[in-house]
Amino acid sequence: MFLTISTTGTPERPATDLGFLLHKHPDRAQTFSTSHGTAHVLYPEASTERCTAALLLEIDPVALVRRSKKNGRGGAPDAALAQYVNDRPYAASSLLAVALSTVFKSALRGVCTALPERAASPLPLRIEIPAVPARGGAELVRALFGPLGWASVRAEPVPLDEGFPQWGDSRYVQLVLEGELRLADALRQLYVLLPVLDDAKHYWVAPDEVDKLLRAGEGWLAEHPEQKLITSRYLARRWGLTRQAMERLELVRLAEADDIQVEAIDNAVEETPDGPESGEGAEDGEGGEGAEGTEDARPKEVSLAFQRREAILTALRDAGASSVLDLGCGQGQLVRELLKDARFRRVVGVDVSVRALTIASRRLKLDRMSERQAERVTLTQGALTYTDKRLKGYDAAVLSEVIEHLDLPRLPALEYAVFGSARPGTVVVTTPNVEYNVRWETLPAGHVRHGDHRFEWTRAEFRGWAEEVGRRHGYEVTYRPVGPDDPEVGPPTQMAVFTVTDPRTTQKERTTQKEEKAA
Repeated sequence: MFLTISTTGTPERPATDLGFLLHKHPDRAQTFSTSHGTAHVLYPEASTERCTAALLLEIDPVALVRRSKKNGRGGAPDAALAQYVNDRPYAASSLLAVALSTVFKSALRGVCTALPERAASPLPLRIEIPAVPARGGAELVRALFGPLGWASVRAEPVPLDEGFPQWGDSRYVQLVLEGELRLADALRQLYVLLPVLDDAKHYWVAPDEVDKLLRAGEGWLAEHPEQKLITSRYLARRWGLTRQAMERLELVRLAEADDIQVEAIDNAVEETPDGPESGEGAEDGEGGEGAEGTEDARPKEVSLAFQRREAILTALRDAGASSVLDLGCGQGQLVRELLKDARFRRVVGVDVSVRALTIASRRLKLDRMSERQAERVTLTQGALTYTDKRLKGYDAAVLSEVIEHLDLPRLPALEYAVFGSARPGTVVVTTPNVEYNVRWETLPAGHVRHGDHRFEWTRAEFRGWAEEVGRRHGYEVTYRPVGPDDPEVGPPTQMAVFTVTDPRTTQKERTTQKEEKAA
């Protein structure tokens, strides 16, 4: 396998700086042992105006097959010859990607103590690989590299035999990339995309490959139009790992869109042990988008969290809902209560936090549910400030202790995503009543009930917001207290029930009309 990296320079910024960036001196050839062969780094040319570094990887096909068999991955007996007679010695593949990460480890990380500014700046680069297996042809090569900032992506098909042009082209291409990119970015792209093009990994794909993919894909993979294909192929089509990577990439995309840290989005509380809820105190274990941290066994003294869920369930039953969205489902307490009632035939829990969904899945015992019960419930990752076609067509949606976790400037986005785009027939919203905070003996004056709360509203502020949302989106609003209704400061939790009144036909009405027409 062979790859060259070239750059040009000036007397002020000589091209031989490439040697510093790669941590390989241009004046001598170097040899490195890799897990599947021997890698050589040499410089066919090294001048002020132009410098080229070459990586030559010699694969030991016999050792490769023996190592695979030793690890329990040997092929069928009738495929033994194919294991030894193949394209591995010359066609760029995942083995070349491994060599890149081994030989140019510091360059991949963008580390160069001698020339840090050069490492952080784009360089005029030209990368050539004579033979790249491309399952998907030259079109796929351009689709993968085209969105990554290269000025030119040339993928010339290699003919099966130049002497017999009628035989057509092979599945290999000669790849030439030209453009101005950071060297670290270019190397990371190759590290990910070479195995993707080959659509084969020649070593065991362990769970830590997800972390490797996300590290190498930082800054470009989350927004790549072929993200799903890249992720699936890189992880050898292992669905569990692919799903995990896609969820984490979605968090990265959302964080970049809002210019915040991933940790600020995936902020679910730590899992709490099963047991009775506390009877009093600041919002019971609340965290993340609607997450509550305590379990559901009914205590001797009924907690506010328990009363809140009972009030929500009553509102949903009164509305006649059979399909329900729990938006900001947290660790799944409300989802579990919904599943206990057979009238709720379809329950979907949505949360931006992957950790919260993982805890919810474990608590609901999704892996041990009967097939019939499992068909009723879905847990899915999503951000409530973005429209999502998956949320359309449900009878009701619940936003329980969610809105106060959003910055006020982002609240209109949630309003439109839920009331304008998803548009269920009924929406139940609960949020703390800040006036009641004076009744919490353990809550210092002036403090909100949870560190992640961005605001807490008075009853008048909540009603003002709810009335305006209803007016804009065609909903009628009623209000119900949750918890003891103090004559001076009201209840600890305030709840609004939105019922669609706009003449636009709801999904439930359309379904009914179709059924009547069919009958």
